[in-house]
Amino acid sequence: MTEQDNVAQESQTDLYDLVVIGGGINGVGIARDAAGRGLKVLLVEKGDFAGATSSASSKLIHGGLRYLEYYEFRLVREALAERERLLAIAPHIAWPMNFVMPHVASLRPRWMIRTGLFLYDRLGGRISLAKSKAVVLTNSVLGKPLKEMFSRGFTYSDAWVDDARLVLLNALSAQKHGAVLLPRVSFEHAKRVGDEWQIEIKPTDAHPFLEQTSSHIRAKMLVNASGPWVSQVQAKIENTPVTDDGSKKKPSEDIGQIRLVQGSHMVVPRCYEGDHAYILQHTDRRVIFMLPYERDYTLIGTTDLPLDDPNQLPKMTDAEVDYLCGAVNHYLEKELTPADVIWRYSGVRPLMDDGDVENASAVSRDYELKIDAVDGTAPLLTVMGGKLTTYRKLAEHAMDDLAKFCTNLPVGWTDKEPLDGGDIPQGWNGFAAWQAEFIQQYPELDPVFLAAITRRYGTVTPAVLGSAKTMADLGQYFGGGLYEVEVHYLRRTEWAWQAEDVMWRRTKCGLHMSEAERTHFVEWFASLPKPEAA
Repeated sequence: MTEQDNVAQESQTDLYDLVVIGGGINGVGIARDAAGRGLKVLLVEKGDFAGATSSASSKLIHGGLRYLEYYEFRLVREALAERERLLAIAPHIAWPMNFVMPHVASLRPRWMIRTGLFLYDRLGGRISLAKSKAVVLTNSVLGKPLKEMFSRGFTYSDAWVDDARLVLLNALSAQKHGAVLLPRVSFEHAKRVGDEWQIEIKPTDAHPFLEQTSSHIRAKMLVNASGPWVSQVQAKIENTPVTDDGSKKKPSEDIGQIRLVQGSHMVVPRCYEGDHAYILQHTDRRVIFMLPYERDYTLIGTTDLPLDDPNQLPKMTDAEVDYLCGAVNHYLEKELTPADVIWRYSGVRPLMDDGDVENASAVSRDYELKIDAVDGTAPLLTVMGGKLTTYRKLAEHAMDDLAKFCTNLPVGWTDKEPLDGGDIPQGWNGFAAWQAEFIQQYPELDPVFLAAITRRYGTVTPAVLGSAKTMADLGQYFGGGLYEVEVHYLRRTEWAWQAEDVMWRRTKCGLHMSEAERTHFVEWFASLPKPEAA
């Protein structure tokens, strides 16, 4: 029996404990948590995992220092605690980063910043990162790229993460614990019948091996974690339950308002030395990040533009580029121009909106979980809002909310088990030593290549390399640090079914490749035989 037959037969006959709609960070986080508690889980995602919002972030695990101005103490406390947990379970794709904030007295007085940083150092409980401090920027490497007028400032700690790989590692963990994950399969419709959900799904045209015919599955519980599409998915869910005798119950309440905001980032050639980042106060009181990115570049963001349609492809505008250039040029000695921008990307953030806040920057990044159930059965859980840093806690809260619909559901566990490749001795503190020792085991492989690939896969790297011991063993070289052996691994194990999945999400090699190299890779990838399921 083929893989296609297996999926089709399973979807027609099996009853799942939980079906999750959405393969972004919140959806895969919930699937992972649920599967690890012993539930039978299915997740469907209409595109690629992390194909939208979850791969278009600022790549930060942070408490959100600026949220303190809006009195979001619970969110900041939870995010800071999660920062510690994520550094512990994924030290290969997440690591601490030192942030420099030049002081501008006309925007925020020193006492306000000192108070905010004092709280930031303590709200999350015990932390392993360096605490904040005041610094002199004059004649310092921290102040070198800045104009002389910025002579003093502050430093504090946060952390960096490869956002797309964080999603993929959670998906792989969910699969390891028994979940079935179906990317490029769309959710079509759902309705309650008795004490369960009847759900229709359909592979998209982009699915490499499933026919584009609908399948029907059954589930005891349903989760809508579709991010910017949460309202559109909700419209496909019949919230008026139908009982066995054909009668109808009272329809459920609306989920509430979601505000869609486009956040854009731009990448320029590295504009300062060092591994530290900058957080810059703009005259409109927004903050702009300048972050070291992919060894050779600086990542700058973000913006906030209102959007009406989640299906409208987010694309960074020239006005957004001008805005970010203007913001950083207020600080930089060597000014940036739009011509310096070599790559730009945008994502859509679904924010909870109570209608009271006009400025998108001030809209809460917190999340809300809404449960709709009838007679204690067939619950629908809807996820609204959220941020990358708090995904694991959001999933834990979601499962705790669903626990009353389950029998003897085990307690949360995801804060303890490392994600694939993250079982590094001493965690992030020990990564550099582990990496150096690993590189020594492959004396005939380029150490720069090994440094990059171990950052992506950690202790799983030997499985990626297979029997390769020399550079010739890695197969065809596509540029940007990408070799054939890694591509085949990604197709085989990580659902990388399109060229862009490899270049821009499973890796960031596309950024380092020339246009000609990217074109060649796309053509080569298209010539490969259809992949098997991951």
